[in-house]
Amino acid sequence: MAETMQWDKLICDKRLGLEHYHESKGGIRSDFQRDYDRLIFSSPFRRLQNKTQVFPLPGSIFVHNRLTHSLEVSCVGKSLAREVATRLRDRYAHETWADKLLDMGEIVAAACLAHDLGNPPFGHSGEKTIATFFSEGKGQFLEALLTPEQWNDLIHFEGNANSFRWLVHQFKGRRRGGFAMTYSMLMSIVKYPFSSSKANAKGKFGYFTSEKDVFTRVADELGMIRIEDDRYCRHPLVYLVEAADDICYQVMDIEDAHKLKIVASQEVIDLFLGFFDAERRAHALDVMQSVDDPNEKIGYLRSSIVGLLVDECARVFVDNEDAILRGEFVGCLIDHVGQGVKESYDRCAKLAANRIYRASDVVDVDLAGNQIITMLMEKLVDAVMHPELNYSQLLLSQVPQQYEVEAPTLFEKIQAVIDHISGMTDVYALDLYRKLNGMSLPAV
Repeated sequence: MAETMQWDKLICDKRLGLEHYHESKGGIRSDFQRDYDRLIFSSPFRRLQNKTQVFPLPGSIFVHNRLTHSLEVSCVGKSLAREVATRLRDRYAHETWADKLLDMGEIVAAACLAHDLGNPPFGHSGEKTIATFFSEGKGQFLEALLTPEQWNDLIHFEGNANSFRWLVHQFKGRRRGGFAMTYSMLMSIVKYPFSSSKANAKGKFGYFTSEKDVFTRVADELGMIRIEDDRYCRHPLVYLVEAADDICYQVMDIEDAHKLKIVASQEVIDLFLGFFDAERRAHALDVMQSVDDPNEKIGYLRSSIVGLLVDECARVFVDNEDAILRGEFVGCLIDHVGQGVKESYDRCAKLAANRIYRASDVVDVDLAGNQIITMLMEKLVDAVMHPELNYSQLLLSQVPQQYEVEAPTLFEKIQAVIDHISGMTDVYALDLYRKLNGMSLPAV
């Protein structure tokens, strides 16, 4: 019989770094709610408000940034997880642990808040810029000085793995266990539960060499299926976090593009109406006749699509629960929704790829971000390699204390540089770039 993961073990409120304090605290808030609250009040989460999602940070028109995106994903993820939990609770009503399933909503809501925590400034191009600094740029010389595992981490730098590091790493002067999140929440953000040596065709992986021991210990504690030394099956709740992200970025990016007049109103309305059968489409058209503002019409359709996709993804999860628990489910939940809904989703994805992600404003941010991050990487890597130089001392004196630029090993020093840069907001990175180029000086 194939190995199967067990919900009783998969849902665990033990905290990383605080295992010896593991006891019920009582009160209104569960430990999973405490995860959510800790993230909301944290500095790394607040900094997401000044990190690009897709479009340039707002001028006169407010579009999504990383923070608003994460909040919306969390909202959708909580609804999706609660729907799944309700259905599974009925299925396992006879089990003593069945009420644990009701914690799914809070676990997924917190994981959704954290899923982009490690993304650097300037959107996904920022990830690529850090990776290519090592694979194509001036950082290539470091390959001879690092282990193959360390080098793989750098040339495949990945926001998902970096989010896991931000949550679990003990930064200098900080407490053991990082954010001290619950075990279940931590595993719910790891979309790619394998090391960089197993990075997939897109360069995706789940954790850096420095966090391998933590990942392995938590995964084993939760009973996640180990395929080989550095590859596991996903924690089931990852599928819900992933689905919430898929739902939000695809639909919301098109809504933002409409507000920026990249896509016309009628084109978006026709595209969104395609998600519904004839009866629901007729109802939607009737509702939209009561408002004149095209933004309101599109907002109504967007909310209806989100509800539809939540229902569809919940159904797919519950119908395929056995395969998910055995680690045999293939693809993501969105891949398995009803044919008509999937075709409409794919049309949205095609439009986004051809018209939104290649829009001139988006590419301009990518180009500028590439220049800024590349220069910061060059300056800071050189400084940690040659800390005795006067310029290096001046530059390193401005690095926040939590980043250990004087770490004992070269890899840890390089990681400190990446931690510093990936934690920057777009505005901070641009300001530092200008200062280092002599383009900006304090008022005198």
